[in-house]
Amino acid sequence: MTATDIRTAAIARALFAARFGADATGTWSAPGRVNLIGEHTDYNDGFVLPFAIQHRTHVALAPRADGVFRVRVASTFDDATVEVALNELDALFPEKRDGVPEWARYPLGVAWALLAASGTDPATVSGVDLAFASDVPVGAGLSSSAAIEGATAVALADTWGIDLDRVALAKVGRRAENEAVGAPTGIMDQMASLLGRADAAIFLDCRSLEAQVVDLGFADAGLELVVIDTGVKHSHATGGYGERRAACERGAAALGVPALRDVSVDDLPRLAELVDEVTFRRVRHVVTENQRVLDTVRTLREQGPSAIGDLLVASHASMRDDFEISVPELDTAVEAALSAGAVGARMTGGGFGGAAIALVAHENVQDVTDAATAAFAAAGFTAPTVFTVTPSAGAARD
Repeated sequence: MTATDIRTAAIARALFAARFGADATGTWSAPGRVNLIGEHTDYNDGFVLPFAIQHRTHVALAPRADGVFRVRVASTFDDATVEVALNELDALFPEKRDGVPEWARYPLGVAWALLAASGTDPATVSGVDLAFASDVPVGAGLSSSAAIEGATAVALADTWGIDLDRVALAKVGRRAENEAVGAPTGIMDQMASLLGRADAAIFLDCRSLEAQVVDLGFADAGLELVVIDTGVKHSHATGGYGERRAACERGAAALGVPALRDVSVDDLPRLAELVDEVTFRRVRHVVTENQRVLDTVRTLREQGPSAIGDLLVASHASMRDDFEISVPELDTAVEAALSAGAVGARMTGGGFGGAAIALVAHENVQDVTDAATAAFAAAGFTAPTVFTVTPSAGAARD
């Protein structure tokens, strides 16, 4: 554990003691993620290339000693403690989720989905108390939500003796986010958080869920991955995300295929005759982005990370112009990074805010930081938060 991990885990344990009047029996954690390339391809059965980062969410947990079959969750995000009976989770999700604070839907949704996925009777497991603390930036597109889900899933599975593999736990997290939270996301974030490896990305086929480890080699190439957090908050549960998913489904239906995974670049001229211009551009982004993921994996393996810059830049242009999920702050971050010598740069995450990433030579990190800060000031934007991330290990007991 890093010094930050030790500190955040201690915060979770202290919160547990303060809210529940006892000591936790253990802490578990899961990382956020950066998606190197492959945006909005996951729920279209496509390809993605994320990696887990060193920023993690920690959960302190203990079985309830009073024999009561209830789950209580507390977080540094909120002064409230939320409590639900385990046998009431089925009635709560998804129909009555609006009665639960949004942050609490993530861990409670995981408890609900984990019991269902394992066929576990709530009356056969102990009640639990959980307290969360995190250093994953919220709203930056680094999947603080998947970090909560992953930490909760491994903690509850260990505590309740539920033997599910990491892919199954990722599916639990996805169901929690889709149905308990109400965000129509794919499975990329959960897979990255649960399967992450140090100094590597996860090349994921979102249809088969086959995952391959792809060495990144950033350090050997003298490169750093810089995150430029714009500070513009976003929410996957808002309408813009759902509208784009619906457009993808319309495009697939027009071509008579199950998902846009089954559409190639060569199919795009025919699609243009079948759908409106906006739907066409949405589909074109996903189809070309899938190809960029495949090209990036091949380029990493054959030439190394210094050769993927143009693919990152093309990805950003596609998200800006075809999928229309960028914002002026993200465009400014990308342009500033490239002007300061970044190998490549793009927005990352679901869009409508969040962060951009830039692949930067180690000696140019400060130049990129200064350029982004100056560009934001010149545009009248709030100063960005700029930091580097390191490809790191996935969810585990601390």
